[in-house]
Amino acid sequence: MPRRFLRKSLKFLHTMAAIGFCGSLAALLVLHLSLPEPSELERFATLRMAMGAISGWILLPSTGLVAISGLLSMGETPAYHSAGWVWAKLASGILVLEGTLVSVHAPTRNGASRAQAALLGDVPVTELGATLGGEWGAIWVIFGVGVANVVLGIWRPRFSPKTQTKKDEGVEATA
Repeated sequence: MPRRFLRKSLKFLHTMAAIGFCGSLAALLVLHLSLPEPSELERFATLRMAMGAISGWILLPSTGLVAISGLLSMGETPAYHSAGWVWAKLASGILVLEGTLVSVHAPTRNGASRAQAALLGDVPVTELGATLGGEWGAIWVIFGVGVANVVLGIWRPRFSPKTQTKKDEGVEATA
């Protein structure tokens, strides 16, 4: 397989996964904003279960694909090995991966199963709204770090001092 094709394929996978990641977080934010009070149990449970499905079927796979394709792309492209923006993207990518798993996916899936259990009468309705504020904040934080990661990939800032070219050195010497 030619290296150019592999690099383009990895870039495509990374981009598509990032779209799925950000899109699923946006959907979770909209559903979270639409949540009624837990006392409206049937509607509350339906939305919580939808949030759990989005988290399990879109957010989690796209997060994994973003991480894997990004790491493979870093390894495959020699120019990325010494680029500061790539290392910043890697560090923020680790935060995104861990934060998504711990602070978004797990609480969202847990909230969905607790809402379903409340429908069956196994969990009191009063316990359903306890973690909603933390989830809301976590989704926003992860969304923000994800957007920052996209900005790093597009803007590609230099995190090291510019090196002077021979032409620049000659100008300084004559000035």
